[in-house]
Amino acid sequence: MNVDYHVHLEEGPYSIRWWNRTAEALLAFASWREDKHSRDWIGKLSSAMARRVEAGAFSPEWLDLYRVRAKQQGLREVGIVDHLYRFREYKPYYERHIHLGNDDLGRLQRRWLDQVCVASVADFCDFLEQQKERWAADGIRLRVGVEADYFAGGETELAGILRQHAWDHVIGSVHFVDGWGFDNPDTRERFQRENLLDLYDHFFQLMERAVASGLFDILAHPDNIKVFGYRPDETALIPFYRRIAQALKRHDVATEINTGLYYRYPVREMCPSPGFLQVLAEYEVPVTTSSDAHFPDHVGHHLPQARQQLKAAGYKTIATFERRVRKEVEL
Repeated sequence: MNVDYHVHLEEGPYSIRWWNRTAEALLAFASWREDKHSRDWIGKLSSAMARRVEAGAFSPEWLDLYRVRAKQQGLREVGIVDHLYRFREYKPYYERHIHLGNDDLGRLQRRWLDQVCVASVADFCDFLEQQKERWAADGIRLRVGVEADYFAGGETELAGILRQHAWDHVIGSVHFVDGWGFDNPDTRERFQRENLLDLYDHFFQLMERAVASGLFDILAHPDNIKVFGYRPDETALIPFYRRIAQALKRHDVATEINTGLYYRYPVREMCPSPGFLQVLAEYEVPVTTSSDAHFPDHVGHHLPQARQQLKAAGYKTIATFERRVRKEVEL
């Protein structure tokens, strides 16, 4: 079965890059009569962008593009999530756990949080639940989930947050080490000041604790610390891979093969790495497939290659979810 369990509707900050990328996504689905790059064409695009900005991400017009792409890709199930930090209700959770001090990193991350934390979780859930029937008419089951950052010491607070909604799946992720958002391109130079083996050890300790917390159904992009290509030799990482695989198996948590880093980031490699995937297969860890799309034209992106990698590693099934119950289906 073809599934994509990690798809986002929107992500700030609302930069010129965001504007251009949103326009590209709209153009990927446009069938306008106007000549490309003509004045009439740019006027049509300007009107479409104005509607997109005014209506926001929780609009049928925007979500329909995701549905159209999912149908084109032959997907049977799609899990729409958004990052927990998108929701105003949970901003205090991040303010307690990420570095927001009066220094360069703190000021940068404060601006980032203020720029991305602009949505309501109730609006997100209500909108998507209303759209499930429309997707079902196209033969696609729409699942509604959330991607929540794990912070050591924040387990009790996060457990209370996650109980507030009837999610289909909860994705747990680690994007911060000691309060530093390591996948932010504006902070990537910090990698050059780190002992990489120590950094990876710390990262995988957090991943292991996230798995053991019992809060998550899926562990997201399990080696995304490699995002900008800074990493030790792969052989040095095998013990970490085994530790995570053992934890996932012991606590009955799934992970994903996530193509997002392959097509969106400098590392140009899926998560997990091929070596990591082999270790996960050895321990028979459940896995689902994810594009980590942030725009509709990326839904299902490179998932055929991901499925081939799973088959090569020995997988015959993938994980699907409904109301936080996992089911294995034929790959």
